Amino acid sequence: MAVNAQEKPGPSTGGSSFKTFRIKELHPNFGAEIEGVDFPNPSERQFRELLQAMAKYGVCIFRKTDLDDTAHVEFSRNFGELDDIRPYITGGRKMRYQHHELFDAGNVDEDGIIIHSRSPKAQYQKGNALFHVDSSFNPRRASYSLLRAFELPPPNNGGNTEFADSRTAFDELPIALKNELLEENYIAAHSLAHSRKKAAPMYQHKIVQLHEPSNRMNLYVGAHAHHIVGIPREESDQLLQTLLERIAQEKNCFSVAWKDVGDMIIWDNTCVLNRAGGGTFAGKHRRDLRRTTVHDASSMAWGLNDPGVAERPGFAPGFSNDTTVSFQTL
Repeated sequence: MAVNAQEKPGPSTGGSSFKTFRIKELHPNFGAEIEGVDFPNPSERQFRELLQAMAKYGVCIFRKTDLDDTAHVEFSRNFGELDDIRPYITGGRKMRYQHHELFDAGNVDEDGIIIHSRSPKAQYQKGNALFHVDSSFNPRRASYSLLRAFELPPPNNGGNTEFADSRTAFDELPIALKNELLEENYIAAHSLAHSRKKAAPMYQHKIVQLHEPSNRMNLYVGAHAHHIVGIPREESDQLLQTLLERIAQEKNCFSVAWKDVGDMIIWDNTCVLNRAGGGTFAGKHRRDLRRTTVHDASSMAWGLNDPGVAERPGFAPGFSNDTTVSFQTL
């Protein structure tokens, strides 16, 4: 089980280099809570420091931001080009929000009614309980995710969001395994099918990558990683499982409890994995979280995939044309 973030405050000296806000470290290796950001319009200097904090910590938590949907979207644009929910809407479903950049990460339907635990949406979202990186199943991967609490269940009903540090996991690999990964330069094929059990195309990304903002090596795997290209399936399954287990060790993880409406977590999908924690709120209490997702702009953003695929008519990220999947991974 992951260490609870609020129970492990960590040292306070790590944030001394930041001048425009205050830092509380949440884990020895990654994760921080930040106070003093001027939402929704930080100064250029403060936003530059925020990017530095994201590069260092990978996950940053902000309490009571007071952002509404519009301000959430506009603030997110500072980080880069945003993903669009509309290509993911299939099967006659309708958007829940006015803004097409907001992804639904809640347990309510289009009419605001709590979904049943056995509903298709609830069953589909079970895949969110697996450690994953957002949008790795797309030809262009995601960089930052910005997840905000719109409505929360009563306290002590669960629903935390958990994170795992894939940079430190790479650092601590056995030398032989690290050398194998570097020498073989393995490529993983990612697919929504692997975590959602429905037909979907696959897109390729290197397993070992340089995380450019921090200049640290990183393992880019997760629940959407279907197989490693060019090696036998049994060997592929075993290696992917080994890497996931290394990343998901308790010492590499921490859990963030949502406290108040307006709380926001920002994480970098190119250096951490995330998953949704369960709880007694399911089927009983509203838990409405909303997320924007930033397209990666690094040199590895497109992996080994054709950037032109997203421009083709009828392309829906992560889905084949005949799929009936209606929800993005959260």
